[in-house]
This record gives sequence, structure tokens and C-alpha cells, in this order.
Amino acid sequence: MTKQPVALPERPKKPKWLRVKLPVGKKYTELRGLVDKYKLNTICTSGSCPNMGECWGEGTATFMILGNICTRSCGFCGVKTGRPNTVEWDEPEKVARSIKIMNIKHAVITSVDRDDLKDGGSIIWAETVEAIRRANPNTTLETLIPDFQGNEKLIDRIIKVHPEVVSHNMETVKRLTREVRIQAKYDRSLGVLRYLKENGMRTKSGLMLGLGETEKEVIQTMEDLRGVGLDVITLGQYLQPTKKHLPVKQFITPDQFKKYETIGKEMGFMYVESSALVRSSYKAHKHAS
Repeated sequence: MTKQPVALPERPKKPKWLRVKLPVGKKYTELRGLVDKYKLNTICTSGSCPNMGECWGEGTATFMILGNICTRSCGFCGVKTGRPNTVEWDEPEKVARSIKIMNIKHAVITSVDRDDLKDGGSIIWAETVEAIRRANPNTTLETLIPDFQGNEKLIDRIIKVHPEVVSHNMETVKRLTREVRIQAKYDRSLGVLRYLKENGMRTKSGLMLGLGETEKEVIQTMEDLRGVGLDVITLGQYLQPTKKHLPVKQFITPDQFKKYETIGKEMGFMYVESSALVRSSYKAHKHAS
């Protein structure tokens, strides 16, 4: 008797509302030319962000520091995992120069996780903020930081340089954290955000939806974040970077995103960005004011 092949569950087809418009506009064209000419490294271009044209048009861009190899292996993330390269101590000045060349009004700085470093990369983080401030005194800053393994002494380096916004993403609900963010911990991330808020920071976090979470779990996560005083929350659709990454379980409808936005505003968040194409740095300039 021959074995019948097991039917694999069908993956949901990408809906119409996830179609991305090509970036246009004078400001975008100008910045794209500068990025190519000076070989500037922005997450906007390397991550093919769907909002690149809109953000650049508003004078916002995102830069990644501490290399492009991460010590963690999150199931959703397209960044390479492995042994990172040696720290480039002149990187803060390079980033500051890039921001000056691009005439960026609001810069978002993010990084890979550097669990291989004793300081978790926090020294470069602080020096980058300071270098940007020296070269671009009118530029506002958001730092999208890793959890630094919950080490408050390392987080203090971020607090000391006092960026306008400090962001740390929860990414998903508690039940899915071990699968989605393998080396991260839900309660540790909440603790980081609580500590930042207690020390006078404007705080921000983001969730990806469509990984198998329920509406009840999303609302509970939002309540947990508001419970630690979070100011700004972003909710967007998870999209699978490659076939090796976690599959999309569901495409969240525009109506459902609108519902989460309404709930978030009722909870008291200062800003709620909730739609399919929202990413961590979407409308980031607004969150600094």
C-alpha cells in the first residue's frame, strides 16, 4: 500500500492592502542620490522598507550600528546570525556624518544584539548619540535599543545621553515570545521599558501581527505595555523575509488594525500607529514632539 502525501496547509495569499507604492518625490530622489554617492548605510534601503519614500520626504531615516551580524537568531528577522565583526570605534562619527550629509531632521538609530560584548555595545550606542548631537544639534533622535540582557548599568548609558525617544520592541505576545524571539524574554523586555520610563525617558515599543496571536493576547500585551508607562506603540503586519523564517499565519485586516488603534487610544497611549505597513520607525519624527 502506497503512502499518500501529506497535504501542507495553504499559506494565506497577500491581500490587496499590502501593495506598496514606489517611492517618489523630489526629497526622496535627492536623498537616494546622496545615499548611493556616499555609500551611506541606512536600514531604510537595506531593509527595503515600504515607507521609505514617505519617511525620507519628512526628513526621517533609520541607521543601524554595531555591524550587520546579530548574536541572536529570532525567527522573524532577516538580519544574519553568527559571530559579529570587530567593533568599529569610528562608527559614531560616520553615522553623524551621514545624517549631516542627508540633512536628516529626525534620526532613528538601531542595532543588532551584541551579546558577545561585555558592554553589550552600550558604549558605542552612547558615543553615537553624542556624535550626532555634536554634528547635528537640531536633529532629534530615537534609539531603538536591544534589551542589553536587562542590565541596568548598560541601559543607564542610554539614559545618560537622553535621546528624545527610547524604543525597545516587544515584537509579539507572551505566548509566542520563545518561538519568535528565541533568546529574548517577555518580562525582561517589559522590565527594560519600565526602567527607562522610571528614569524619565519617553518610551516606545512595537508589535508584529499575523504570527498566530489572538485578539485577546494583543490587547493583553497592549495593557502590559501601558502598565509600565509606555508612551508610543506601533502595530504592523509581519511579513516573512525568507522561506527559512516563520510563516505568516494570518493577514490582519485594515478594520482590525483600526480597532487596535481605537483600543490603544482609549488605554491612554500618547501615539498609536496601527496599520499593515507600519514599521517601528513609521512617523517617528512625530513621536519625538
